[in-house]
Amino acid sequence: MDAATIRETAFAMPLTSPGFPKGPYRFVNREYMIITYRTDRAALEKIVPEPLELADDVVKYEFIRMPDSTGFGDYTESGQVIPVRYKGKPGVYVHSMFLNDHPPIAGGREIWGFPKKLARPVLEVEIDTLVGTLDYGRIRVATGTMGYKHHTLDHDPVLSSMHEPNFLLKTIPHVDGSPRICELVRYHMSDIVLKGAWTGPAALALYPHALAPVADLPVREVVAASHILADMTLDLGEVVHDYLA
Repeated sequence: MDAATIRETAFAMPLTSPGFPKGPYRFVNREYMIITYRTDRAALEKIVPEPLELADDVVKYEFIRMPDSTGFGDYTESGQVIPVRYKGKPGVYVHSMFLNDHPPIAGGREIWGFPKKLARPVLEVEIDTLVGTLDYGRIRVATGTMGYKHHTLDHDPVLSSMHEPNFLLKTIPHVDGSPRICELVRYHMSDIVLKGAWTGPAALALYPHALAPVADLPVREVVAASHILADMTLDLGEVVHDYLA
């Protein structure tokens, strides 16, 4: 294989059998349970990278069920996003993500810089309760519960929040272990079709774990919860800050 062929065909690893296809990536019937909680501001300040600025002392803990995802198949995800501001405009910083499917782990890390790790998240309905759990190996690290479709949410503010930019800290090492890429990446969801949005009483418990440290942002107070069903497209990203420049 000559150098020109490599340049023309290379977009992911392994070269001859990539772990994921080229995008765009469409999600059908993507289902969220998002529990917003208040935490310690000092803990947030330690992990939110500049030039992002904290918008509040809250975290959005997400459980996401994705039964129909282009190239990625059927999988579930769980993690934490943090409301921030970038140049005065609102967005969210994606702090942690745990999921049970290799292609979106590989693609998410290689393309955008999603902080994805392999784990066992579940989102399901148990009688009258929407239940989200996250196990790292055999160890439970998060449990979220919410009353199932107690109240319908106004779609306009939900859609507005889903169109806000998302930010990631993408880091890829050089062969000597030093950082080769260290960038702040921005991406959006597009072509969103909101099929339903509800709220209800919610609770969230996070448990300490050395390798899945979601409890490092402790729950002080649950302030809101939402259950969302939508179709959407995950757009490719753009670099907004290069830490090595």
